[in-house]
Amino acid sequence: MEINRVIKAVFSPTGGTQKAADVIASVWNKEIIDIDLTAADTDFSQYSLGRDELLIAAVPSFGGRVPPTALERIIRIKGCGTPTVLVVTYGNREYEDTVIELGDALAAEGCIAIGAVTAVAEHSIVRNIAKGRPDEEDTAILKEFAEKIKDKVLNTEEIRMISLPGNRPYKPLGNMNVKPYADKKCDNCGVCAKKCPVGAIPTDEPYKTDDDKCISCMRCVKVCHNNARKINPVVLAVLNGKLKKVCGVRKDADLMI
Repeated sequence: MEINRVIKAVFSPTGGTQKAADVIASVWNKEIIDIDLTAADTDFSQYSLGRDELLIAAVPSFGGRVPPTALERIIRIKGCGTPTVLVVTYGNREYEDTVIELGDALAAEGCIAIGAVTAVAEHSIVRNIAKGRPDEEDTAILKEFAEKIKDKVLNTEEIRMISLPGNRPYKPLGNMNVKPYADKKCDNCGVCAKKCPVGAIPTDEPYKTDDDKCISCMRCVKVCHNNARKINPVVLAVLNGKLKKVCGVRKDADLMI
């Protein structure tokens, strides 16, 4: 199969998923189109892909599922028998039904998963969990996987969706109640408001947060240059205690091909 262009659609509020997707795309000496799924003002329905294009669809796992915002946006991209590589990152706990949910959703839009990679990324809320990942070791493994996927794509004539891990029906969506707030160090620069994927921070009052809109993605915490965006320390301590029990052993990337 000949690939003329690579489309990289990524939902990466804190950067870990972007790193993994970039590695998977790096082996292709082709034109690469980047689609930022965190950009709320983008018309994602403008993208219509064919069989000679490769879609790299990358999302983090939020509680073992695809973040609803990411799912709502990525399914606006239409395929037509388009070969697709799924990239799912998770904070060293479990990715559960994220891969199969992403694959099912894209299949309904004409994009066929011919390969998938899961990779550990620094936990978006409890940052000391999987800190700094994907690291050099992860990158080497992902690069090796990317070459295997490329070889499969180039040597495949008939596209078939691979078997994906997970369960149908998917596990229930969890309730993400970790809502960042701004402390007195906030200088009203407005960067967090501009970067929020769902417009949960008013541009004229960036020290506020609309908890009903907030998806707990931690983008605002990541981009704040003053370290003014915080998480309730009691909530953070409880989460840290829970995650330490299940995230103590390093997990490596998995390839499905």
